[in-house]
Amino acid sequence: MELGKSIGLQAGKATRVAFGEALRDLGSEDPQVVVVDADLNNSTRTDIFAKAHPGRFFNVGIAESNMVGVAGGLAACGKKPWIASFATFVMSNAYDQLRMSVAYPRWNVKVVGSHSGISIGEDGPSQMGIEDVALACCLPGFVVVVPCDEASTRAAVRALARHEGPAYLRTGRPNAPVIYGDGVSWELGKITTLREGSDLTIAANGLMVAGALEAAAALEREDRVSARVLDVHTLKPLDVETLARAARETGRIVVVEEHLGHGGLGSAVAMALAETRPVPMRFVNLGDSFAESGSPGELLAKYGLTYPNVVRAARELL
Repeated sequence: MELGKSIGLQAGKATRVAFGEALRDLGSEDPQVVVVDADLNNSTRTDIFAKAHPGRFFNVGIAESNMVGVAGGLAACGKKPWIASFATFVMSNAYDQLRMSVAYPRWNVKVVGSHSGISIGEDGPSQMGIEDVALACCLPGFVVVVPCDEASTRAAVRALARHEGPAYLRTGRPNAPVIYGDGVSWELGKITTLREGSDLTIAANGLMVAGALEAAAALEREDRVSARVLDVHTLKPLDVETLARAARETGRIVVVEEHLGHGGLGSAVAMALAETRPVPMRFVNLGDSFAESGSPGELLAKYGLTYPNVVRAARELL
């Protein structure tokens, strides 16, 4: 997969690996942190925590609903549970338990959905979390975060640990292009402006942030268009003020995400701007379709999640 290559971005760690490392460090600092996994710890990378803190790691087997119930009970006893599985397993298989055992009582449970989107590649559609963000956003009281690289993932883990209440963190399988340095400026609930621009705005999160930056560079190089790039890492609560300012100052917005067209970042941005600053918009996403099995790069290209498609959407607006 070549995300970020056209502008020289270096490949970093996968966000799932950065999550596992940050969770291990968090466990060293806070003895109340516990982890529950559904027999995928070597994939979700909670195995990094398990090796460092074996007495606070619980593998419940391939039973996502039970995992959520156990986490709710641990939170009710004052522990600080983090649970992890593939995004589609934890959000789709265990949704009722998330709704009634975590969201309704507003327990302090952090839910991590790994292997999100179609970039997991050859595992195919049964393993791909393509609706997970929409489901998470529909859980009352949940904070929802989609980091784009290893540094922002570590920052997200720290920020969510400080947050009292339920949350969903989306992580991915492939190595992610490095967007932020070690001194990352990242705040929960606040959009990060990665590039200034005056002609249009490209809003993205997750792996698609690299594609947004590539598209902005291509637009400047080929069309002399000044594109602002926003990393909308926190979908809920959404930073409506920064979005409205971008709409007011640039007049057009393209939203890019590795998710179905309904219920994700595009829906959130459109709803926010409909109330504050309506502008012409375009959406680059999976539309209304499952993907298939293939290499990550081939899948992203086939389903339009590469920077030339973002450039095309921007040109339509212009």
